[in-house]
Amino acid sequence: MSNVTVIDTKRGIAPRPGATDATVSAHLKELQDKAAGRDAHGILELALTGEFAGKTAVVSSFGAESAVLLKLVADIDPNTPILFLNTGKLFGETLRYRDRLQDVLGLGDVRSLAPSLEAREKNDPDGTLWSRDTDACCDFRKTIPLAKALAPFQAQVTGRKRFQTRERADMLPVEYSAGRYRFNPLWQWDLQQLEAFAERNNLPRHPLVEDGYPSIGCMPCTRRVQAGEDYRAGRWSGLDKDECGIHLTDGGGI
Repeated sequence: MSNVTVIDTKRGIAPRPGATDATVSAHLKELQDKAAGRDAHGILELALTGEFAGKTAVVSSFGAESAVLLKLVADIDPNTPILFLNTGKLFGETLRYRDRLQDVLGLGDVRSLAPSLEAREKNDPDGTLWSRDTDACCDFRKTIPLAKALAPFQAQVTGRKRFQTRERADMLPVEYSAGRYRFNPLWQWDLQQLEAFAERNNLPRHPLVEDGYPSIGCMPCTRRVQAGEDYRAGRWSGLDKDECGIHLTDGGGI
């Protein structure tokens, strides 16, 4: 089993001084123009090489579709930092899948992020916050640790796709969010393309997919999907909630 770097997110890193709005807008437009017409591999090259070499992190849940993006990343630079949110509420199968993908793809820098002991004792001492306030639970277990871990980077890569949720329907291949550029190389992919790529490259599947979990998050907030339901119907079932919150800042502008 490969080693996984664990990041203590109790202490964040101070953000670097930001550029002016005009400068960011011009740079964003330049990157969007460069991304136009490129495939997923080409968009990833923008994010991982050239001006962003060594300055970009990939955010991955190691969920049902994660192997596709991680394979594309590994083909360009397997030592790219991969930020993984170990919330303390994940399925054991997800943790084992993370380790398997790390080994199979040769990922050299997987960083496991978690809320600090102090944060857990303050916000969720009995571990049941998810049952009372899912937004608050996602915030301290996901949003805050990820924001701290991303602080040193100028850009991030996500595996988001337009078809997944209503919040993602208008996303672009390159955005600017929370002080950094955000690249979404799979933005236009659908489930059929993801499946075909996984089969063509013989990628390991998350073991819970065949058990009725086409979209996988934390164990208390994820259920099996029934026949005829949307593939993300098992996430926060019964709530008007499609996102955990880590991608909900405005990504299209500045």
